[in-house]
Amino acid sequence: MLTIEHAPLLFGRDSSPGLVAFDLAEGGRAIRLYRRSGGATVTEIVPFSPFFLLADGDLVKDAEGLMAVEPLAGPGDLRWRASFASWADALGARDRCRDRSGQPVNALGAPYLFLGDPVHQYLLQAGRTSFGGLVFADLRRLALDIEVMTTEGHEFPSAARPGDRIIAVALADSTGFRHVVRGDRLDERALLEECSRIVRERDPDVIEGHNIFRFDLEYLEARARLHRVALAWGRGAESLRSRVARLQIAERTIGYRRYEVAGRHIIDTWILAQLHDAGTRDLPGFGLKDLARHFGVAAEGRTYVDPSRITREFSEAPERLMAYAADDAVETLGIGSILAPPYFAQAQAVPFDYQSCTLRGAAAKIDALVLREYLARGHAVPLPGPVAPVGGGHTAIYQEGVARPVLHVDVTSLYPSLMLARSIAPASDILGVFPALLQHLRDFRVRAKRLARDAREPAERAHLGALQQSFKILINAFYGYLAFSGGHWNDFDAADRVTAEGRAVVTAVLAALTAQGATPVEADTDGVYFVPPSGHTPADDDVLLERVAAGLPDGIQLELDGRYAAMFSYKMKTYALLDELGRLSLKGSAFRSRGLEAFQRQIIGEIVRCLVLGRRAEVRAVIDRWLGDFAAHRVELRAFARTETLQESIEAYRDKVRAGARSTSAAYELAGTSGRSVQPGDQVSYYVTGRGPNVTVNEYAKLASQWDPAQPDENVEYYQAKVREIWDRFRAFAELEGLRPPVEEPEPSIQLTLF
Repeated sequence: MLTIEHAPLLFGRDSSPGLVAFDLAEGGRAIRLYRRSGGATVTEIVPFSPFFLLADGDLVKDAEGLMAVEPLAGPGDLRWRASFASWADALGARDRCRDRSGQPVNALGAPYLFLGDPVHQYLLQAGRTSFGGLVFADLRRLALDIEVMTTEGHEFPSAARPGDRIIAVALADSTGFRHVVRGDRLDERALLEECSRIVRERDPDVIEGHNIFRFDLEYLEARARLHRVALAWGRGAESLRSRVARLQIAERTIGYRRYEVAGRHIIDTWILAQLHDAGTRDLPGFGLKDLARHFGVAAEGRTYVDPSRITREFSEAPERLMAYAADDAVETLGIGSILAPPYFAQAQAVPFDYQSCTLRGAAAKIDALVLREYLARGHAVPLPGPVAPVGGGHTAIYQEGVARPVLHVDVTSLYPSLMLARSIAPASDILGVFPALLQHLRDFRVRAKRLARDAREPAERAHLGALQQSFKILINAFYGYLAFSGGHWNDFDAADRVTAEGRAVVTAVLAALTAQGATPVEADTDGVYFVPPSGHTPADDDVLLERVAAGLPDGIQLELDGRYAAMFSYKMKTYALLDELGRLSLKGSAFRSRGLEAFQRQIIGEIVRCLVLGRRAEVRAVIDRWLGDFAAHRVELRAFARTETLQESIEAYRDKVRAGARSTSAAYELAGTSGRSVQPGDQVSYYVTGRGPNVTVNEYAKLASQWDPAQPDENVEYYQAKVREIWDRFRAFAELEGLRPPVEEPEPSIQLTLF
């Protein structure tokens, strides 16, 4: 089997194999290791002493359970390391530090560092990581999906309603096991107990679910509490535990309950999809069915049931409903097999467990890698530096309209390459760990890609592919780490230098392309979309790249990473690409915003496809057809109904409206007058009634459940006005042949960003 050699800086100093999970043991004085050995999972208890890093050793003076306070070498604010006898002692010392310093736990500038994850602390100190000697296929993965009954008169389920209940729990694992615990054969209490029994019997390393944190587990936990049933899913029959958590993905903050259970990891494929889309921006949506079709894991002939009919299907066609639930679990398993391997690979290097690798940001992982090495060398750790503005990448649109053909040239790992070539690193990194890690990751990624290409065994090829993808994620985060406010080795001046150098490189690429007769269409941070010179063929690609790269700094490499039959350039960072197989991808919020109703996204997709296919004359026909469909009430409710999630209670909403702290909301107004018990997290679907395009939505909104297809009362003029708005946006392009400079040609922008 081909392997990558163990490098302590990257993979930790202790290469103990087969570690699949970790948990606190013996009252917080030890860690229980779960190890794969000969196909079985065995446990081992190892000592554990929690630690603090301190600017002043006296902060923990006389603290209960204090074992030692040791000085750390070299400069750095956090120059004392205190160790404690148990986790409870460490928590007590944490509170003491907070009270004595007046600084909240882990506040920027606080004179102490306490890491609140005991497994993270153990891995940092021991130099160990997960899954040594294993590949992703070695994981025992169990996917779970629940179906629930919704009380009549409500659109969406709520575990707090007595009339709602779980009617199916579908389970599918990586060995081929498939089973549905059926609510038509068991009452809810028995169903919950049987589910727990099967989880323990199948003994998975990982429990997967789609939106499992924000729906399935919350619902299961609430119903189990109602029936006084323990969800004893742990490897030693320990109960599921949870806490409130938040996750930042790109510009979006996601609130959820983080669930954990001893000896197993819980992975949410909905969150994995969010992470994937933050980098690719190519997903059609985050629903299970959309993702399954997108990734090609939707089985031919799988069963589909409209969510609004689940309760009816349960009473009228239970076999069909159970088949639908089973297919959902199988698709979840399939999506996990595509999106999870890079995080499995990260867990082989980063001192977080597998579940945490899917829930912690890349900058936090880099901080942990550097911290592990500083601790191993007994060196003091700096406090995070002050926040400062950082110039962004070079982004510009040079042409609007449809270009054909279009190539995309990309500067390979622009920012990491510049950091290595120009020796840009944090000033506070006295030991030089940051650049050494970046160089290691880059070298290992190149090696992993080569080994994956040469590997004969599919499992080894898949493992190495996941490893190189994992390295890529971390490599590309090193620049962002410099401007990470919580990074102990952050350096905003260094980050600003990186982006300045990057802008110069992209500007040079643009100038070289223009000199070769190419027509730049759009530039974005590290790449350029362009129309190749007249007469250019694919055989000329290498020569063109060589000429463009000739004037670039040493260490900077170009690659042609995209060839498209057509590109529709709409505005900055908003465009569509038609590949040579006829597949269309839309990029940018103006095309894909979740704030658009379904029919608006559909119309935009149809129009853009007409444009890139050269059928400009058909754009107006698309608009006219939709206008006619609304006039004749041929548009389905789900295409124009809007669904919103209540983020706060009705009482809190009303208090804010009275205080002028927020505007009125149709969803809250409908929920408040529905006569139903609602709570934060409930969803409300509604549509707009009345006549005329300028109605006040709050006054004319109506619950979607009240729409009657026999007597449709949606506001035709209101929705037709939205169709005409789309025509106004795209009319100029329907009348435009080829390309033109932007109507209001902007100067190439430099965006100010804070990571």
